[in-house]
Formats: sequence, structure tokens, C-alpha cells
Amino acid sequence: MGYGHATSSSSRSAPMYIEPFKVEIWMNEWETRCTYNLAETCVASITIEELLQMAGRNNADLSELLSMKMTYGAIEGSDRLREAIATLYHDAARDRITVTHGTIAANMLVHKSLVSRGDHVISVVPTYQQHHSIPESIGAEVQTLDLEAENGFLPDIERLRELVRDDTKLIVLTNPNNPTGALIERPMLEDIAEIARRVGAYILCDEVYRGTGQSGDGMSPSIVDVYEKGIATASVSKAFSLAGLRVGWIVAPAEVTEQVLLHRDHDTISVGMINDHFAAIALENRANLLQRSRDITRGNLAVLDAWVEAEPLASWVRPRAGTTAMIRLDIPIPTREFCVDLVQQTGVMLTPGDAFDMEGYVRVGFANDPEVLRAGLRKLGQYLSHRFQQ
Repeated sequence: MGYGHATSSSSRSAPMYIEPFKVEIWMNEWETRCTYNLAETCVASITIEELLQMAGRNNADLSELLSMKMTYGAIEGSDRLREAIATLYHDAARDRITVTHGTIAANMLVHKSLVSRGDHVISVVPTYQQHHSIPESIGAEVQTLDLEAENGFLPDIERLRELVRDDTKLIVLTNPNNPTGALIERPMLEDIAEIARRVGAYILCDEVYRGTGQSGDGMSPSIVDVYEKGIATASVSKAFSLAGLRVGWIVAPAEVTEQVLLHRDHDTISVGMINDHFAAIALENRANLLQRSRDITRGNLAVLDAWVEAEPLASWVRPRAGTTAMIRLDIPIPTREFCVDLVQQTGVMLTPGDAFDMEGYVRVGFANDPEVLRAGLRKLGQYLSHRFQQ
């Protein structure tokens, strides 16, 4: 996949060099210039009015905001919000939870709090780029465990055992996986936990897509309910359709939470009180929000499944969770060149695989408005046929 072997930033001339965030650069360049956004990763966003309706409230309830003083509010997050977050886990006391500015800040804080120069970190890739670029920028020795399509994009447990050392500090993964939509079930999570336990390593699991499983209630197991040194990050952005609130959180052991709070004082102070308020409403009424997300993601994945089945140039490992899929295209040009021309010619936006070091693939988001997905896939199919199958 192109991630290579052990890397270190110790040879960099700039002490705080960090790799450009490829997927975010791509999104920033094109997402406001496309017509059919099939690169979107959030379940179709909702309005505050829709949130209130799903919570059994109405516009009159907005009046409770009028007396809210615009102070910093609770630094770690309000008790109300942290209690609501705690209900997402089997064993997560409120004092183990820190509210952050989205999952992106949660991930950054965990890496900065745990990782030092020279530490050994294992990152399961492909993943959200933070999970190898940040520890590399700190000066950690980062080794990657590549996920392969032949294994359903699930970790090779024997390979993980080979990579783990006595001095391994941290193992990092996303579950459900971003970008492939693969889902690690509890038995494999327990295997990973046992490998980490043997050397005393922490496990950071980015669980921002938790709640989007394609079967049952959609809730995959959390690492904090499996492993005593597990750390979970998440937010209301993806499964809860409220990215605009910019509210995320960390669930971690006490010693990690203590360090997170020390670092957090330097870059966050607190999230906005209004954001905290609406995030609490969302999580207190999560059953309704998650049902909506399941309806959208399961219906849309069926549409995408049918498209892939009918498209001779496309193949994939069907996602079991999440909001995105990696689709392999049998085309004679780089996927970035393909994606740029596609959006310019048709208005359809995908994410090129090289943003995840997966050349030959494109990432397709399937959690947006069903009509946008159908129209975008139709135009994508026409483009492929016209350009590559004549």
C-alpha cells in the first residue's frame, strides 16, 4: 500500500515537521465546487430543528438558551454531556471522559499526551492520517500494519504479534475502519487487546463511525469495554449527523485523562456551551438519531452494492459498517487524475486512493442524500463507459 516500514522524523531538519493531511487538502479543494458529493463521510447532516423534533421538542425549546451566560462553561465538558456520553459504553465513568473539539482534536490530544520521541507506535493502515502522521511528527518510531483486501481489510493478527515489541507504547486503529468500512468484531478486538496487554501497550481506537454497522443495532464493541488500557475517541459528527457542532470526546484510563487535560489547557479550554447543550440533547435521544442513520446507510449501501455489481470496471470488499467504501477501478490512469477530471467534467466528487496510499482505489461516501448518491453513481457509470469502454 505504500506506507513502507519503520519511519522516524528524527532526520527531518524541521523539529515539528508534519506530513500534509492529504485527504483534508483534497476535501478543502473540491467539496464546495462539486455538484454530487460522493466524498462526504457524515451521515446526511440534520438541522437544529430536526434534532429538536427527533428529541420530542420544538422551536419553543430554544428559549432555554436565552438565559445561558456565554462563559467558558465546564472545562472537561458539562456533567450532562459526559453522562450522556458514558451511556454509550458499558463501563465508562464520567471522570474518564473528556469533551473535545471534534474527534480530530481528541486524536491529537491522545497522541500528544502519550507519545514521546523514540516511542514505538504501530498504526493499522489505511486509516485517518492523524494516526501515523502525528506520532511521526513527534519523533516516534512508527511501524504500519497494512490491511489487505484479501483479508477483508481486517488486521493480520499474526503479523501484529510480530510487530509488537517489549517497548511498544501504542497500537492505533480505526473501528469501524476509515476508509474501508471493515469492522473488527469483539473476538478479534480481544486478540488485539491480549497482544497489547502482554507488553503493556495502550490501544487507541478511533470509533467515530461506531453506530453505523450494517446489522443488528449497528453498535460495534468499544475498545474501552474490552481492554483496561483502551482509549476510545468519537464525536457527534458521523453517525449522529451533527458535524457542525464540533463536539467529540475521549474515554481513557485515569492516568491518560490526567495528561490529556494538561495538554488540552493549551489548545481548547472548553467547547462552546451551546454546542455542548445540543450534543447532550442528541446523545440523550440517540436511539432516534441512530435509527435514521441506519436507514440511510443501509439503504444507500444496497444502492452502491447494485452499482458495483453492474459496473465491469469496479470491484470492492463490501463494507460492514461506516459510511465509506474503497472501490478498485480497473482503469489505465492514476486515480487522482481520474478524480480531478471526473469532478470537472461531471460534478461528481470522489476521493482518490492516493490520499490513503491506496493507488488504484477511490473512496466513495454512501451516507449522503439517497437521490444525490443515485444521481452521482449514474453519472460516474456514464463517465467510465464513455472514457474507458469505447
